[in-house]
Amino acid sequence: MSKPGLISMSVIKRMPRYYRFLCDLLELGTERISSRELSNRMGFTASQIRQDLNCFGGFGQQGYGYNVRQLQTEIGKILGLNNRKKAIIIGAGNIGRAIATYITYEFKTFDIIGVFDKKESMAGQMILGMPTRHISGLEEFCKENLPTVAVLCVPTSAAPEVAAQLNSLGIKGMLNFTHYDVALNYPDLQVENIHLNDSFMTLCYKLNKN
Repeated sequence: MSKPGLISMSVIKRMPRYYRFLCDLLELGTERISSRELSNRMGFTASQIRQDLNCFGGFGQQGYGYNVRQLQTEIGKILGLNNRKKAIIIGAGNIGRAIATYITYEFKTFDIIGVFDKKESMAGQMILGMPTRHISGLEEFCKENLPTVAVLCVPTSAAPEVAAQLNSLGIKGMLNFTHYDVALNYPDLQVENIHLNDSFMTLCYKLNKN
């Protein structure tokens, strides 16, 4: 078993895909599965799957394979899905609303406790049963409620100022939908960048190549 600090990020980034696939298997009533069967269904080699899981202890038994529910539970623990986290959304536009809805109904590890926007016209508008707050109240809200995660859905021009404020208020992790490189300026923040344009451009490349 590898030490946590030595596990490559490429392995970590494959864990959510394992988790999603195992959830699907549970819904189908599958109780156990071999690394070869996982390989055939997921597109990874059986060797890659065993190597990835062995980083965390293995979980399988030779001749038996993996207990689907146990493996799903263990990967959930590895990813920290059992530790609920308070989250806020900055930017109540279309992306912010969509993400708030998705997190609430599809990804229940994050509890959305507040939605903020700088537009006065947005203040008071209801999202998921809670009123949108003006950004001027962010500091007081964070001090009272102690969120640890922020979802940044503001224009890129506004991102530097908002990111600086969030960092000063104790936010530990950020889902960043802007083109501003938060991690470059705040290396202690755990940041996941979501660049839809990058995905579209990559798809364009693949289509043109073929």
